[in-house]
Amino acid sequence: QVQLVESGGGLVQPGGSLRLSCAAPGNIFSRYTIAWHRQAPGKKREFVAEMTTGGTTNYVDSVKGRFTVSGDNAKNTLFLQMNRLKAEDTGVYYCAAKRFGVYIYWGQGTQVTVSS
Repeated sequence: QVQLVESGGGLVQPGGSLRLSCAAPGNIFSRYTIAWHRQAPGKKREFVAEMTTGGTTNYVDSVKGRFTVSGDNAKNTLFLQMNRLKAEDTGVYYCAAKRFGVYIYWGQGTQVTVSS
């Protein structure tokens, strides 16, 4: 069993920034792709960004140029730096571990609210 723990969510004004963290067990980055998803009220959960085992990052078009995924292997933590936030970025953000194309483990999520 792999436990993922998100943190860093909160309330921020449009145009502001937040950095989310996903804490994971040791060596997980070498075995799983770690992804960020989000779910807005009344909407389906959607993919946001990911970092593969090889360090490649991928993003949904709506966040390209604003969000950045990075990892700290020494701290077993994946970050999602979110800049120039918009109201439509509001939602619960989850990190998930993927292997062989299947999301196997999910965190509990952290709430991000973008509002003035």
